[in-house]
Amino acid sequence: MTDAQTPWLTPEQLRAWRNLQYLRGPLAAVLNRQLTQDSGLSTADYEVLVVLSESDEGMLRAGELGRLTGWEKSRLSHHIKRMQTRGLVRRRECPTDGRGAFVELTPQGRETIEAAAPGHVRAVRRHVIDRLTPEELRVLGDIGEKVAAGLESECTAACQEMDADEVTDRRVPVPTAG
Repeated sequence: MTDAQTPWLTPEQLRAWRNLQYLRGPLAAVLNRQLTQDSGLSTADYEVLVVLSESDEGMLRAGELGRLTGWEKSRLSHHIKRMQTRGLVRRRECPTDGRGAFVELTPQGRETIEAAAPGHVRAVRRHVIDRLTPEELRVLGDIGEKVAAGLESECTAACQEMDADEVTDRRVPVPTAG
């Protein structure tokens, strides 16, 4: 129920919202199952590896990685630690300020994402892309950009907090070459 100043959703708005809510669960489950079976990665692992692989030198500040994934500091920090234990990423101190840390894709992480990508792309095509017309894909992309832009200021604020607190998140030792 809504308060007197909050208008209730119209039937068309409610239909759109409920379909979006419904899609999140089953689509994520299907894609996660495919990734796990084919490569041992979760969709969260895959997302981090993709973002890092598309960055310059396969490395980003943790705050920027959080902004690009839309993850909060705690989730990102815990997940990066798990991925680091598996040899997919490593943390590096920021040489310019000594406080922050970079998250870097390891050679094993790059090999893993390159091996996982073809099967994942096939699944994304099968479950989403190939079911939509080019016009529907354009509209879906526009909708995603519009909603994401509205959320960006909140995500940016959370990621700025992450950059300020990174120094406390470097408890896992970074392996050194040699």
